[in-house]
Amino acid sequence: MRYMIMHKNDPQTEAGQPPPMEVVTQMGELIGEYAADGRFIDGAGLSASKTRSRLVFREGRCTIQHGPYAGEHELPAAALMLKVQTREQAIGWAERYGKILGDGELELGKVNEPWDIGLMPAPENPPLQMLLIEKADAATEGAGRSAQQKAALTRLKTEMTKAGVLVKSLRLKPSAKAKRLVFTDNRMRVVDGPFSESKELIGGFAVMELSDMDEVLSMCERYAKILGGTLEIDVRGVDLDEPEPA
Repeated sequence: MRYMIMHKNDPQTEAGQPPPMEVVTQMGELIGEYAADGRFIDGAGLSASKTRSRLVFREGRCTIQHGPYAGEHELPAAALMLKVQTREQAIGWAERYGKILGDGELELGKVNEPWDIGLMPAPENPPLQMLLIEKADAATEGAGRSAQQKAALTRLKTEMTKAGVLVKSLRLKPSAKAKRLVFTDNRMRVVDGPFSESKELIGGFAVMELSDMDEVLSMCERYAKILGGTLEIDVRGVDLDEPEPA
């Protein structure tokens, strides 16, 4: 089964500090182990909230808030990786996406690149990778988007792909079958979904192909230990029936 494993933002990330090289090395070794046999599908870390933008849609109007800000409604329903030249370009695509959904909320977060964490010098004028997060609502936690909305989203994502903006996308299953792992000094407490909310900003994610929840929990224990042993991790199933843009 495919899972999206998300860890929450922490004070160090929010302060704009790169992770210690020891953490980068250990996480690279863990991910490399799972990538070697195809169990690691994708993953990224997100920058501090000062690099993010929150788009709130109400009654046909869009209000945009630029970070820094604290987490509010952070339960995701879908994620799209965008490659753009500017944050304004990403916001333009996000506004079109949000108008299809109606009332709701989106977030754009800058993805950490290798040069952001000290692994290589920054190239000249690199493209900007941003994660577009669609926040969960009653529809995504229930029967799902309407057929009309799904068709409109597919058309938009096809346009984004042809424009070279959409790199990849995924939709998550409702949180009813999710698990929230609360680690305190490397001791794990498991909370079963559904979840009405998540107040902490997403700090990073990994998409994994794992056999069952036991393997997920084992992997997350190692993941949490590398990140200091005191944090929250959400585990969500990925909806593999979501159509890919043409």
